[in-house]
This record gives sequence, C-alpha cells and structure tokens, in this order.
Amino acid sequence: MQNMQQMNDLRRIDLNLLVILDALLSEQHVTRAAERLHLSQPAVSHALGRLRDLLGDPLLVRAGATLVTTPRALELIAPLAEALAQVQSLLAPNTFDPATAKRTFRLAMSDYGAAIVLPGLIRTLRREAPGIDLQISHASREGMLDGVLNGDIDVAAGVFPELPNELRSTPLFDEHYACLVDRHSLPADGTLDLPTYLARPHVLLEMRGSGTPEIERALTALRERRRVAISLPHWSVAPEFIAGTDLILTVASRGLRDVDEKTLIVVAPPFHIPSFTFVLAWHKRRGGDQALNWLNGRIGQGINPVS
Repeated sequence: MQNMQQMNDLRRIDLNLLVILDALLSEQHVTRAAERLHLSQPAVSHALGRLRDLLGDPLLVRAGATLVTTPRALELIAPLAEALAQVQSLLAPNTFDPATAKRTFRLAMSDYGAAIVLPGLIRTLRREAPGIDLQISHASREGMLDGVLNGDIDVAAGVFPELPNELRSTPLFDEHYACLVDRHSLPADGTLDLPTYLARPHVLLEMRGSGTPEIERALTALRERRRVAISLPHWSVAPEFIAGTDLILTVASRGLRDVDEKTLIVVAPPFHIPSFTFVLAWHKRRGGDQALNWLNGRIGQGINPVS
C-alpha cells in the first residue's frame, strides 16, 4: 500500500517542475527565472502555481517590490539541488571524453587564485577540451562556500580552514606569507624588524570584510596591531602601491614572484604567521560527476611549482 502511494505521488510530479522550482528559488524573480530557462513568464508563473498546490506552501511571497523565499522553500534548496544533480548524473553518459565534451563550469576564486590557477588550466583546456567553457566569479571565502552549497558554483579555489560537512576538498599547494616593501626603505642587509613593521602603514587585502585573519591573529598573539592605510579587494594592483612609499604589503608569497626587483624587495615577516593550504572545494553530491573530477585533476596539474 505504501509503495502504491509513493508511485501515485511520483506520477503527480513533473521533473520540469523541479527544474523550474530550482530556478525560481535561485533567482527569486519570475521573469529572471523564465529568461534563465528560456520559457515565457506566464509559463513560469503557471508552474509556480502548480508547485504551490503540490507542496502546500507559497514558496515565494512578496515583500515590497521583491519576492522572498518562505522557510519551507529555504529547506528545499539543498535537497532539490542534490536531487537534480543525481538525476543529471543518472542520465549522463557513462564516460567523459574531454576532447568532445560541451560543458560550462562555474569556478569561484580570488584574483590571487585566478593568477595561480587559471593560466595553466586554460592552456590545458584549449589543448585537451576545447568545448569546455569557464565562468569565473570573485567572492569572499564565505560567499564562495555558500555558492558551492547552493549549487551556483561547481568548485571553489581558496583557503578554507573550516568546511561544512556537505563539502569535500583536495589540497593544491601549501603557501606561506611574505612582505613586499620598497627596496630603498630597508637597511642594507634587507631585513625587516618587528618595530619597523608595526610603525609603518600597511596595505590590506579584503573582500566584504573578510580581510586576512591569519595575519591579524598572529599579531593579536603578540598583543600588537598594525595600522592599515589602504584597504582594497584587488590583489593584482596592490604591489603597484609599494614602490617609492613606506607601505608594507603582507600577502601569500606566490603572488609576489613577478615583482619589479629593481624597486621592490620580498622579505620574510618579522613574526610567525602560520602557513596555509590552498584547496579546491566542491559539494559531495558531485562526487560522481566525471567531468568535474577530470577538471579538478587538471587544475592541480596546471599549477606551476615554486621556483
């Protein structure tokens, strides 16, 4: 009797409705969901009405000029994404051929991560998988992990000391911090001592308030603080601020390999900052995605070793 009831329930569900529901919960906007699915707005509105009847919940309610998800809808986001991924995996071919594959992957990383990861990866894709496209986004650590959790991002590359239980990761490389300063602002021996480090102004890289907590925690352990004169979200432009100034930039060392050594010098921090591991993170529900597994492997292979 229970199996018969389950079959009757399944007959009521159109898989297309679940795809539309996923788009609606992601966009929280009927017109944008319709554009994303290449459907008409009335068709999506009609589907929303059917979903509301089927699930016994309004799902999206109006708050002023916008639509917001109900608590029930929020509960559906993760299991719905997992269910659709499993269906896609079930219907996908058993083997992945990179030479003929047509696929778009959504990657999230900082501009530091992009500088380290993308050059080798893109050369590999153009050589081995020319039909694979990439969409790269930039967000804070929390934003990247949220994107992987809700299905907006396929894989995130970054530093994630703590991962939610739903995510899996693989290490790419170990990294340490270094300081970039104007060459002529240091003693002849090129050393940077702690009093000088603390007395000088600093450039801080941060995205939406995330900052670089490892550096601040190390200073807090010494009961010291630094003065941040410039705070910005873009790593690539930061070295240009250092030449001819007393500013100090403390960042991951791989980002300083190509600086102008005539005017700038890379030195060790005058206090201990723990090293860290740069990883790839993806949702465990994607474990059977052969294409994503292939991509993750190629990302690791394409990173140049430290010279």
